[in-house]
Amino acid sequence: MLRGSFPPQVSMPMYTSATLSQNSTHIFDARGIARRFRHSSIFAALGVLQPGEAMRFINDHDPLPLIAQLNERYGDVLSVNYVQRDAELVVIDFGVTG
Repeated sequence: MLRGSFPPQVSMPMYTSATLSQNSTHIFDARGIARRFRHSSIFAALGVLQPGEAMRFINDHDPLPLIAQLNERYGDVLSVNYVQRDAELVVIDFGVTG
């Protein structure tokens, strides 16, 4: 078993499937994932999405370096749509188009 401390719970808006317009959108809340595991976890989650599916990504900062990496890897196959872009909360819908 891995031991360590977990980040404290932070009261922030939560997004549930009820707030999404389609059932093919999956929620990925990166705020609860240790920073050193975030990019690999995001790539793994996006890698299993099928065309027409989307992932609602929730984070505590704007992931501009990550988006650059995603554009390099996926190109036009991945759409990026900001839903919310605040100083402490960023919500992005990543969609697989083909």
